[in-house]
Amino acid sequence: MNDIELAKKNLDGHSICLCREGEIIFDDGRGISPMMRFLSSGRDLKGFACADIIVGKAAAMLFVKAGIVSVYGRTMSEAGKAYLEEYGIPCTCETITDRIINRSGTDVCPMEKTVAGISDCDEAYEALKAKLEQLRS
Repeated sequence: MNDIELAKKNLDGHSICLCREGEIIFDDGRGISPMMRFLSSGRDLKGFACADIIVGKAAAMLFVKAGIVSVYGRTMSEAGKAYLEEYGIPCTCETITDRIINRSGTDVCPMEKTVAGISDCDEAYEALKAKLEQLRS
């Protein structure tokens, strides 16, 4: 079983699962918070495959920044898929959607809005960090 298959198999019950050569990392945080934590801690994720519940452009940009090599999303936005493909990262999903909606179902996800006009993953990371700080305060 390859890394992406292992990540998909172990996603059940978690929000994200990362696999590389037998090493498995889980997290149950919501939205992009697990990837933001991994990145802010300096965790080396280069070469990992990632399975995630929801993959929008914000998550895709964080995956590119982290050096993730393949992605599976239960639900993936067109923008997330396009961003991953632009960087040559193989990606698959169960459901493709026009956009990722916020938790209350009333609008586009605030993280997706934050990165809508950004193309650089480092710039996106800084913008997302600022948005999360704003939402928490």
